[in-house]
Amino acid sequence: MKIGYLDGNRLYYAFLAGGRAVIRDRDYLNKINVFPVPDSDTGTNLASTMRAIAERARAFRSARATLGSIADAALLGARGNSGLIFAQFLFGLSQEVREESRLTPHHFAEGARRAVQHARRAILTPVEGTMLTVLHDWAEALYAERWKKSDFVELLTHSLHAAERSLKDTPKKLAVLARAGVVDAGAKGFFDFLEGVVAFIRKGSLRAVRRVAGDDPPAPPDLHAERSTVTKRFCSEALLIGDRLDVDAIQGFVRAAGESAIVAGSPSKLRLHVHTDDAAGLFYELQRHGTIQDIKADDMLRQFEAAHDRKHPVAVLTDSACDLPQAVLDDHQVHVIPFNLFFGDSLFLDKVTIVPDRFYDLLRSRPEMPKSAQPSQAHVQRVLEFLAGHYEAVVAVTISGGLTGFHGQVLKAREALGLDASRVAVVDSKHLSVSEALIVLRVLEAVRAGRTFEEISREADRWVKATRLWVDIRTLRYMVKGGRVSPAKGLMAAALNIKPIVTLDAEGKAAILGKSFSRRGNMKKILGQIRKATADRAVWKYGLVHAQNEGRARLYAEALEGMLGRPPAFISDVSPVVGAHNGIGVVGIGLMFE
Repeated sequence: MKIGYLDGNRLYYAFLAGGRAVIRDRDYLNKINVFPVPDSDTGTNLASTMRAIAERARAFRSARATLGSIADAALLGARGNSGLIFAQFLFGLSQEVREESRLTPHHFAEGARRAVQHARRAILTPVEGTMLTVLHDWAEALYAERWKKSDFVELLTHSLHAAERSLKDTPKKLAVLARAGVVDAGAKGFFDFLEGVVAFIRKGSLRAVRRVAGDDPPAPPDLHAERSTVTKRFCSEALLIGDRLDVDAIQGFVRAAGESAIVAGSPSKLRLHVHTDDAAGLFYELQRHGTIQDIKADDMLRQFEAAHDRKHPVAVLTDSACDLPQAVLDDHQVHVIPFNLFFGDSLFLDKVTIVPDRFYDLLRSRPEMPKSAQPSQAHVQRVLEFLAGHYEAVVAVTISGGLTGFHGQVLKAREALGLDASRVAVVDSKHLSVSEALIVLRVLEAVRAGRTFEEISREADRWVKATRLWVDIRTLRYMVKGGRVSPAKGLMAAALNIKPIVTLDAEGKAAILGKSFSRRGNMKKILGQIRKATADRAVWKYGLVHAQNEGRARLYAEALEGMLGRPPAFISDVSPVVGAHNGIGVVGIGLMFE
């Protein structure tokens, strides 16, 4: 059947068909992902972008209105380099065909050609041999035939062949692809999208959109990626909302922040992407320009290690409330899911896009109190799916389920993925911060010692029960501002100079261990409690954390080393998500018995 135009409904279902084709090819795209970083997530990111279109876009009679809805959904849901390039192309296409309620082949071809330039301008350091190249060659093929072919079936089929030739040539233009023996993953994802669209246009039914038998891609070769290819650590993305955003200024500091920089959208809504070592510095600058939303900062080093350089067959996953030093997390290849932190409407990722020093600067200077929130369920599921795809088993140690619902999120993700306790152990630490860190450290040392997943799963509950926590609170001011303590109690505590000592009970909920009328009294009381608790029990290890109070933490460390005969396993900063509730000056002591 000849198709002389695309209205809103045809366009909408064609995009759904293209998205389905990409989602179906997700795992293959992940496997051939070597550029710009071999972090094995191009398929996941493109699939996520296509799902965002399917979930958020709406069909209208008008092709113009439908394309606008699709472009907006893509920009809001874009993930990764390729997802953002595709989204900016769609945004450009929506701008270039804004007067058309029905798209004829020549209008579509002309709009597509101009839309490629929108995508190119968004990429601050364009590289040929990528999706951008295939987009360009496909659009040029459309444009060349726009008056010769009045049937969309003929026009799209012709341009699909041009895209296929361009895809096959990507290794000729990008040496890293030639060395790996693969085509560019993002370009292949765009070609998959086109295949899905053409199949739908030909058949007119989503059910008919399926891969022809024998047409599956060949298995990719074994890729021997080098660690040196990961030159920046965090794949950082965000949506920036504002009134007349300074696009040039934002492009400038995003480009200066790292590599693979893309800034797409309009002066009221920008989606940005960059690979950087200083995600916290980037987002501190961004919050000066607008409201940060829909944020992502994937640890590409950890993704690379999972895909190409695993030290052990068992992965360890935790959350950002676990206050192990970064050097320990790196040494053991620990995967960390950050909690969300909001200052006003701007969103940050705990320990990734906001670090302790900058967090406490904002805590002192901004009138509103920060609010913490769990990560999205979709993000938790993506991380667990990624780990399950690369490791034999996963041990997830979470912050106390008595304090937040993160433990339940991991359990829900495990169930949604069809996994069970035989491959994924989900351990409720009943703790947070320093004491959660000790439980994670015990798991890590067991993994390194070669203990089996089954042994670690059995022992985890005993390690949880053998752990204790003491928290020396400097002031209740932040608990009052955050709503955890009533203003009346806070006023009374301030008037009487009361310094509470906090712990977590057997259910992992906050409990008061005692109080003093001075910080010196608090330290004396806590050290006395620890001396009594360790009088007849052997200590495995202990650690300390603090919120901009390293001097006091070291005073505790000196006293405890004299008492226990060994130095602490670590002294580290309290994570912002924990510091938001306990305030500047807090010191925590965690201890685990043998």
